[in-house]
Amino acid sequence: MREDTSSHYPTRGRVILHVDMNAFYCSVHAAEQPDKYAGKPTAVAGSVELRKGIVVTASYEARRMGVKTGMLVGQALQKCPRLTLIAPDFHLYRKYSAAFMNIAYSYTPLLQATSIDECYLDITGSSQFGTPLEIAADLQNRIRDELRLPCSVGVAPNKLLAKMASDMKKPNGISILRIRDVPKLLWEQPCAELFGIGNKTATKLREMGIRTLGQLAAADEARLKARFGVMGSWLKQAANGIDHSLVEPDNEPNKSIGHTTTLPADIQELEDIRRVMLNLSDQVCRRMRRQKLMAHTVQITIRTPDMKTITRSRALSVPTDTAEEVYHEACELYARHWHGKGAVRLLGVTLQNLLPRSEAAIQLDLFDYERQPQKEQLNEVIDQLRDKFGESAVLTAGMLGNDPSVLIRNHKLRGTSLQKDGRRFDFDEPE
Repeated sequence: MREDTSSHYPTRGRVILHVDMNAFYCSVHAAEQPDKYAGKPTAVAGSVELRKGIVVTASYEARRMGVKTGMLVGQALQKCPRLTLIAPDFHLYRKYSAAFMNIAYSYTPLLQATSIDECYLDITGSSQFGTPLEIAADLQNRIRDELRLPCSVGVAPNKLLAKMASDMKKPNGISILRIRDVPKLLWEQPCAELFGIGNKTATKLREMGIRTLGQLAAADEARLKARFGVMGSWLKQAANGIDHSLVEPDNEPNKSIGHTTTLPADIQELEDIRRVMLNLSDQVCRRMRRQKLMAHTVQITIRTPDMKTITRSRALSVPTDTAEEVYHEACELYARHWHGKGAVRLLGVTLQNLLPRSEAAIQLDLFDYERQPQKEQLNEVIDQLRDKFGESAVLTAGMLGNDPSVLIRNHKLRGTSLQKDGRRFDFDEPE
C-alpha cells in the first residue's frame, strides 16, 4: 500500500510538470533503428539531398560537434563530417508524440500539449501516484522503457518555472525550481534567458539599462508599463518567478487549423508561391472538413531567408470550408503584403475563428446560392475518393511540382503541426 504523500503537495497553490522530449526527431529514429542511429551524430534535415537544406534538429552527439538547428546542411557537414542525415518522417513523429502524451495523461487529465514534443501537467490532485518527484521520475522512466525516448522534466509551482526547470538538465534531467530558488538560480542570467522574453524585448530592456533578470525583478513597474504596456507587469512578475496561467487541457474543438512548409530553396516567383499556397489550402480545408468545421478567417505565414516571420490575416464575409476560396484569400494576402519584397523560405496557411458547420449561417448571395450545393457535393466526392484511394487520388494541375508543399498529402512526409482532431492524442489520420 502506497504511503500517504499528500504532505508533499501544497495546501494552496499547484504542482506543475513540464515534459520536454530531448532531440525528439533524432531520438525517434534512434528508437526505431538503434543499430543505425543510436549514440551517433545524426540530424533530421528538411532536404537531405541538397546541401542548402536546413537542419531541423540534431542529436546531442551532433550538437557537441557544433551542429545546430537552422544550420544549412552544408555547414553542418563541415562541422561534423561523420554526420548522418535523416529524411523527416512526420507520421512516425506523430505516432511517438501520441504515445508519450498518453503515458503522461495517465497521471492527470489536466494536460496541455504545447507542441509535438512537449506538454504541461497539473499534478496537484495526483498524490495517489506518489510525490511530485516520484511522478516525474516514474513518467520519465516509462517514456524511456516503453518508447526508448529521453526526456527532461521540470517540477515547479507554475508553468513558467516548470518550463525553465525542464531546460536546466538535458538530456534525461529532472529539475525542481521553486519561487524561493529564483534569486539564486535565475537573477544573474540575461533577460533573454527567461521563457517568454524574445530578442526584441531583451533589446528594449537593455536600452532601459535592464540587463539581468535580477534587475528586471527589481525594476519599477510603472516604468515598465510605460514602455511595454500591460506586458510590463508580466515582465516584472515573471522575473520574480510568478505566473498565474493555468494548464488548459485541450477538451474543446480546435480554434485554428494550420499547415506550414519549409522550402529547400528560397522562392519568389509568383507561380511557385501560388503552387505552395494551393497545396497548403487544399490540405487545411481537407482537415477542417473532416472535423465538420468552417472558418471565418484566413491567415498566412511568411518566413524570410534571414528567419524573419510575419503573419497577415483577413476575416471573411461568410465562413468557408472550400480550398478554392481559402487559396484565393491566401494569394490575395500574399500579393498585398509581400509580393515584390523578396524571397521566402517558409509559407503557411492557417484557418481561424472556426465554428461547427451545423452552426454556420452561410449567407449565400444572389449569384452563389445555386452553386453552393454543387460545391458541397464536389467536396464530399473528393473527400470520399481520397479516404479510399489516398490523398493524391484527386489533384489539380496547379498542385503538381517538386517542392515540399506537394508532399504534404503524404502522411509520412507532411508537416509537424500538432494535429488534434477532436480525439485525445490520436495523431494518425484516416488513410
